[in-house]
Amino acid sequence: MNRHSMSTQSRRYRSQDWFDNPDHIDMTALYLERFMNYGITPEELRSGRPIIGIAQSGSDISPCNRIHLELAKRVRDGIRDAGGIAMEFPLHPIFENCRRPTAAIDRNLAYMGLVEILHGYPIDAVVLTTGCDKTTPSQLMAAATVDIPAIVLSGGPMLDGWLDGELVGSGSAIWKGRKQLAAGKIDNEKFLEIAAASAPSAGHCNTMGTASTMNAIAEALGMSLTGCSAIPAPYRERGQMAYETGKRIVEMAKLDLRPSQILNRDAFLDAIVVNAAIGGSTNAQQHIVAMARHAGVELKSSDWMEFGHKVPLLLNMQPSGKFLGERFHRAGGVPAVMWELEQQGKLRSKRLTVTGKTMAENLVNRETNDREVIYPFNAPLKEDAGFFVLKGNLFDFAIMKTSVISPEFRQRYLSAPGKENIFESRAIVFDGSGDYHDRINDPALNIDENCMLVIRGAGPIGWPGSAEVVNMQPPDALIKRGINWLPTLGDGRQSGTSDSPSILNASPESAVGGGLAYIRTGDTVRVDLNEGSCNMLISDEELARRKAEGIPPVPASQTPWQQLYRSTVGQMETGACMELALEYRGVGQTLARHNH
Repeated sequence: MNRHSMSTQSRRYRSQDWFDNPDHIDMTALYLERFMNYGITPEELRSGRPIIGIAQSGSDISPCNRIHLELAKRVRDGIRDAGGIAMEFPLHPIFENCRRPTAAIDRNLAYMGLVEILHGYPIDAVVLTTGCDKTTPSQLMAAATVDIPAIVLSGGPMLDGWLDGELVGSGSAIWKGRKQLAAGKIDNEKFLEIAAASAPSAGHCNTMGTASTMNAIAEALGMSLTGCSAIPAPYRERGQMAYETGKRIVEMAKLDLRPSQILNRDAFLDAIVVNAAIGGSTNAQQHIVAMARHAGVELKSSDWMEFGHKVPLLLNMQPSGKFLGERFHRAGGVPAVMWELEQQGKLRSKRLTVTGKTMAENLVNRETNDREVIYPFNAPLKEDAGFFVLKGNLFDFAIMKTSVISPEFRQRYLSAPGKENIFESRAIVFDGSGDYHDRINDPALNIDENCMLVIRGAGPIGWPGSAEVVNMQPPDALIKRGINWLPTLGDGRQSGTSDSPSILNASPESAVGGGLAYIRTGDTVRVDLNEGSCNMLISDEELARRKAEGIPPVPASQTPWQQLYRSTVGQMETGACMELALEYRGVGQTLARHNH
């Protein structure tokens, strides 16, 4: 049989420069030789069939993504049935809950590693296996940089958690339990029982935390098959989606359907809109911006207000609502939310997606059958649910998640007659989370409901990596009085599962001389949501005096990567990217030099 008779290709694949290169038969022999040692045949590799990479993010230290160790088998089945050859390879692990000093430091490292793999190995197209928070943006950033055909396979959320007859959402249950513990309503064992109940199966967070948010965003961008992101990890449909994804990536390889044809400005503006409608994580801000920049798309800070703020909250899912991931999937998932937006002309849906169809075509007949979970556009859970962008003398840019502003918080801080949406608070300043935990219950601070908790040193350079520490809870004494939230502000992040209406992602951060470096405990902070400002009320002369004193100490780097990260990373406003990497685009279209 002729070695090309199995091929249905209409173009020459990049892998053929390794495996079918008569001009460099010596190099072809070298490249082929070692692949033989696990049983693959030269005929397969030289058949002209596309080599499909499976970027494996699952491992024992990435439990949220561990389901991909099983799903990859179904991906392989789909690839083989569609006429491709699968090659699975590991990715740098990223586990939000466990990585210290923060998982954020590894998004750019995983990105860089995947770029090198896709550029330097004989891979024609790739399945991106995503789940935990930063595994999604890191892989999409790399796919945009390399620009070979790529498709996202989400691992899916855990099953719904239950305890004492109530839904218990991952992450959100921790923050709620922490307050109950502080109030003396539960003991340590009950706290741990709540935590365990919130994680009942394989999969990532079953709340609309950052994991569910970023997988939803991948689907909204058009980078995964329709309905992929919300299928719970243990469901049979998840394995079926893996199989279909494997089949589809082979077709994409044959068509040379690449991220650059999908990831345009319209796609990213739709991602901003969808994020608001689902009550998505504040971490989406930096990740969406980072993905856009690596795709060569300009997103302005003003886009969050212009396109994303006046979008209603449609999804009734924790932390902004009531339900969890299983119910969201059964209600129709991301396509059902996007259907609502599409009916109102809120999407730019004539754009191409990995299905080969437009987003508008993907959304046909996707209306929800569960109005307890997905609300109609004209009767939403909340109006104007997108991120609110703020600026002032404390920072040039920060965001506030408005979908989690509770009636209690609004009544206490945003409803003074004649000063609606305006409040002033006495600042209590902490230098990092260690300082916060050490002193939050110190009676000498005299913290009351008129205070704002401020944390600094938590940004990309200061931490390093930007830590999820801004969702600080009040001192135990206030919680026992029923005050569960205080205004919070910081140059770090907060968990996407948090229901705290914090002001966060402040840029520039204190470690590079941002305004937070010069705030002091006792200062008055004025927040005005009418004009989008946040300022410390001190004189220009006092600010100049404080600047002369310098910035708070920045902890030393503990590893080589921390030092390299700090020397290359930008600020949260612009995605916390490796700035030097942004000039590299479409690198997969130029083959690397031979290695011998």
